[in-house]
Amino acid sequence: MTKNYYKFIKDIRTKKGLSQADVAKKIGISRSSYVAFEQGKNELSLSEATNLADVFGISLCDVEGGLKPNYQKYKEMILAYLRKATATDGKILKTKLAKILYLADFAWFYSHLESMSGMQYRRIQYGPVPDLYFRAIDELEGDGKISIDRKGDMILISENDASGRQSLNSLSENEINLIDKISEKWKSKKTNEIVDFTHNQLPYKICQPDEIIPYELITQQDPDDVY
Repeated sequence: MTKNYYKFIKDIRTKKGLSQADVAKKIGISRSSYVAFEQGKNELSLSEATNLADVFGISLCDVEGGLKPNYQKYKEMILAYLRKATATDGKILKTKLAKILYLADFAWFYSHLESMSGMQYRRIQYGPVPDLYFRAIDELEGDGKISIDRKGDMILISENDASGRQSLNSLSENEINLIDKISEKWKSKKTNEIVDFTHNQLPYKICQPDEIIPYELITQQDPDDVY
């Protein structure tokens, strides 16, 4: 393994706010063993690597190969959706936004055998979502690029005019076109409709609660039900 690989592991851990002792406990090894792993002095067993993937919200392949999701691109995907008039007032429910992001990543994989952002989606109660989704929303709000309107249990998100209409350089024209198509299909639909749609897709139905959803499962989906 290269030094960049171990830096990748350390970066993910620190971004999630976890200490080495925290991670060691979660994957079932001693702190000293985990420290040695981050230093490149030993390797993890398959079960330990699987546990680490679950803790970090990435795939086992990412743990083994050090492939880093494109976090900046994922945030640009969020902004791209917010610019597509997903509601008459320019706001979208946080849950609905999470679902159309999932649809973009998995629909892109369906056609290109790679996801748009590289994010790993976890099967939670309300649908597939990456662990970093909530962090991305918090960071975009903190940077003044989005506004969040909290109305009881409803959390509505919109792009902030003061963001300067950040350029979306990470997204290709074809990727933006797909985002446009998904936006058009779902902009007039209620959140519970898209939740039901993603829950009935093969990737969500096959996986167990809290499990990372393999992108490859979407290739078995009926073409009309990809997004």
